[in-house]
Amino acid sequence: MNFVTLSEQELSEITVGEAITLSAVLAVVAVAVVAVVVYKLFLSKKGTASLGGWKFSWN
Repeated sequence: MNFVTLSEQELSEITVGEAITLSAVLAVVAVAVVAVVVYKLFLSKKGTASLGGWKFSWN
């Protein structure tokens, strides 16, 4: 592996704003998807769901 060393000036110019923003957006999208799935699950009249060895069903 070849490692590149950065100068003090180059290190001071690095910003992590984009990575934090991308992580925040992905977290919001994941929470939204889970919220929609749970909402649909609780409003359905009947159905089944399985999680590992557990199986849930309602009529």
